[in-house]
Amino acid sequence: MIKLLLIFLSLTIFTLSSSDAAIYKGQRVFIKKCLKCHKGGQNFVSQYKMKKWKKLMKKKGRGLAKLHLKNPKAKKSWKYFKSSKFKKKSKHLKQFLIEYAKDSGNVPACN
Repeated sequence: MIKLLLIFLSLTIFTLSSSDAAIYKGQRVFIKKCLKCHKGGQNFVSQYKMKKWKKLMKKKGRGLAKLHLKNPKAKKSWKYFKSSKFKKKSKHLKQFLIEYAKDSGNVPACN
């Protein structure tokens, strides 16, 4: 019975820890999807403060998607922002953007 309880607890802990957002995964998303248009990655990420990034990334990045979908210059990215892939990976992107926001004091390495 104790073995069964330990197995259950370890699986629960593993599942909970793997569902958290990861900054490095957000950086990977940024490099793959955003760097094409936003060439100066470091300057772009540090464009807003943490509070602004949090607001833009609420509800699985809906605010950020709206910004891109309203802008005709961002037409190349519309398909991505409408996709479920964006919604799925938005938690990681949010962590990355907040970690390296203007008022965070951190500098990303986006090369």
